[in-house]
Amino acid sequence: MGQYFDNDNLPSKIRSYSCFIRDKKYIFNVDIGVFSKSGLDFGTRLLLENINLDNIEKNVLDLGCGYGPVGVFFASYGFNVDMVDVNKRALHLSKINLEENKMHANVFYSDCYKNVEKKYSCIVVNPPIRAGKKVVEEMCLNSINYLDDNGYIYIVIRKDMGGKSLFEKLSKIYKESKIIIKKSGYIVICCEKCWQFICVVLLINFVDIINWSDVWGEY
Repeated sequence: MGQYFDNDNLPSKIRSYSCFIRDKKYIFNVDIGVFSKSGLDFGTRLLLENINLDNIEKNVLDLGCGYGPVGVFFASYGFNVDMVDVNKRALHLSKINLEENKMHANVFYSDCYKNVEKKYSCIVVNPPIRAGKKVVEEMCLNSINYLDDNGYIYIVIRKDMGGKSLFEKLSKIYKESKIIIKKSGYIVICCEKCWQFICVVLLINFVDIINWSDVWGEY
C-alpha cells in the first residue's frame, strides 16, 4: 500500500520521462513511493485514450491522482481540474508536473472524498487495488454524491482484481453503466448519473417505507 498512503520516510530519487497520449507530448517527474514510477502504466493509458472528451463539461476530479498524469492530461484540454490524493509525495510531484507541462489545476490532500466540497461533470479513477476493497469501493461507489446531474465517472481496473464485482455494484447505482473497452485483462468502466433514475429510485424507496394504513386508514 506504499503508493497510496503517506511515504515521507522513503528516500527520494526523482527522475523524468516523456510520453505521448493522444498525440500530445507530456513530461512527467516520478519518484520512489509513487505508483508506476517506471513510466505511464497500461491502465492509465487505456483509460485516457478511450474517454469521450466531448461528453464532459468543465469540472473534472482526478481522484487518487498519484504523480498526476490524468490531471495533467485533462488540464491540457482546457478542463477545470481538481487533483487529490493522500500521498503527500504524489501531490508534490503533481504540482511539479503541472508546472513542467505548463498547465494549471487545483491540487490538494484528501482521503477519498473527505476534503472534496463540490460536484463535477466527470470523476476519473484508477483505484489503488493494494489499498484494499474498502478504499476502492469508497472511491468508486460514493462517486454519485460528487457528480453533477448527467455527470460521468470513468474507472480503469483489472477484471480479475475486483473489476467484475465492482461493475455489478456500480450498475445498481447508475442506470447507465457500461464497459467501454476490455484489453489485456483491464476494463474501462463508464457510468452516467441520470437524475431521472435517481428520482425514481428515491420514490420507490419512499413508497416502500410508507405504512399505507396510516395514510389512508383501515377500510
